[in-house]
Amino acid sequence: MKKPASYPSLDGKRVFITGGGSGIGEDMVASFAAQGARVAFVDIMREASEALCERLAKAGLPRPEFRYCDITDIGALRQTMSELAAKIGDFDVLVNNAANDQRHQTEDVTPEFYDQRIAINQRPMFFTCQAVLPGMQRRGAGSVINVSSMSYHAMNGGYPVYCATKAAVVGLTRGLARDFGAHGIRVNTVTPGWVMTQRQIDLWVDEAGKAEIKRAQCLPGLLMPHDISAMVLFLAADDSAMCTGQDFVVDAGWI
Repeated sequence: MKKPASYPSLDGKRVFITGGGSGIGEDMVASFAAQGARVAFVDIMREASEALCERLAKAGLPRPEFRYCDITDIGALRQTMSELAAKIGDFDVLVNNAANDQRHQTEDVTPEFYDQRIAINQRPMFFTCQAVLPGMQRRGAGSVINVSSMSYHAMNGGYPVYCATKAAVVGLTRGLARDFGAHGIRVNTVTPGWVMTQRQIDLWVDEAGKAEIKRAQCLPGLLMPHDISAMVLFLAADDSAMCTGQDFVVDAGWI
């Protein structure tokens, strides 16, 4: 892997990330810390998240602030964000990363399951954006990055409600970009392809999956968490100062 880019404007920036304890989120937390940012994140994986904080601190990087939080509980999410902002300062960057891509078939979906998927994958994104708005307004700047998925672009089967929630991410980004932009706040989407997180490898990346990756991607090789973090860092940094309302796809040319 090539040495990652350095963004001086991220040094000291205050960053809030949902789902930062594992997978792509874990790499984001580590990548922002390596840039000198003050990172706060929430997750329901307490042990993994605490281990991540300890590992980064031992490496001499700014120790992230982790709080256990079930993001489906909007009241708890709001309170946790408020407490973290009071501790480290108003957030400069918000990354809405948390999601659950549990497979399901149309005929098996109940109203309760549907509502739960919305509660995990869609609803928290709006309320985290709402929560950071006053602080970013005070600063006159900010970057909101909402993570989608190429699944709905590619017309993937086997998880229609997940696809619906991830399509909604782009709508939220574009719906907020105009209003937030008046305050110097940028709102963008990052759309990953099939990223080789441990969860994906354990559950779904079999020989057929590897063959599909080879067939569908324009570029050879596997898409890794750091490939997504690289785009997120760019959109968080001042280098992307005139980018907003856009969907940045990182999928090795799948869609």
